[in-house]
Amino acid sequence: MDDHREAPVDPAGSAEPACGTRAEADEIRRFWGRLGLPGLVDVHTHFMPERVLHKVWGYFDALGTLTGGLEWPITYRQEEAERAGILREFGVRAFTAMLYPHKPGMARWLNGWAVDFAGRTPDCLHTATLYPEPGVETYVREAVEAGARVFKAHVQVGAYDPADELLQPAWGLLAEAGIPVVIHCGSGPAPGKHTGPEPIARVLSRHPRLRLIFAHMGMPEYEEFLDLAERYTQVRLDTTMTFTDFTERLAPFPPSALPRLADLGDRILLGSDFPNIPYPYLHQLHALERLDLGEAWLRAVCHDNAAKLFGL
Repeated sequence: MDDHREAPVDPAGSAEPACGTRAEADEIRRFWGRLGLPGLVDVHTHFMPERVLHKVWGYFDALGTLTGGLEWPITYRQEEAERAGILREFGVRAFTAMLYPHKPGMARWLNGWAVDFAGRTPDCLHTATLYPEPGVETYVREAVEAGARVFKAHVQVGAYDPADELLQPAWGLLAEAGIPVVIHCGSGPAPGKHTGPEPIARVLSRHPRLRLIFAHMGMPEYEEFLDLAERYTQVRLDTTMTFTDFTERLAPFPPSALPRLADLGDRILLGSDFPNIPYPYLHQLHALERLDLGEAWLRAVCHDNAAKLFGL
């Protein structure tokens, strides 16, 4: 953590404390304490087998070279137990293990790891994943029977069409079970063959009760994904990385759409992308606060909506 000791400056004018320190934890606790909350619920945090996570970190480490300048330092590069401990120090009551395959044959293995992680991490919402391949309905059913409470799908990394016929039985099963799916299907940070609103709209047309949670608010197609949330009452969006200084430079949220966020206040959920973020966790909370949508909206987004969705 030595390379993160210099506190970044918050646009509001005050310096944010160093990442993962007691000072940062105290500031985060003051944030949700002022709102009268018992803590936070973060629906978009990453825990996965360490060798897989280290490969993810390697991708971000190389991003500056690959993109010609976009630096993405991993702010919370600790071992697994310490990372979970940091979230607890922040007062995160429940979090997820967002894990995802990039090739066939990987999802079932990841789901097996997730069962073990959930068993030893009671404040983690048991997370599972899927991929368009023969047998996907079987292992999705097995994960549900093993107690999975949320699924993760990553259309960009997996490079698959979410409307693939192989996935249809699995989507139907998850819709019937009422289990939410956090899905990265927007075209940020880089578009893929099957990213954007159109492929996932085809999924929702067949499974309108599917509880999809659009990661990153659908960045950068924010308004198109808001359209889908307004059309389908079970659809939600998470705040992951949105409204932060980092993202506003790359894919700014349109100010004209803020009233729509207010109207959908019961279906916006706090997400952070911890630990794979290039700024302090506290900054995501400050970014939401400075939207100035009111304390009731913040209470719902930072805790109450997810607490209701997952029966906490």
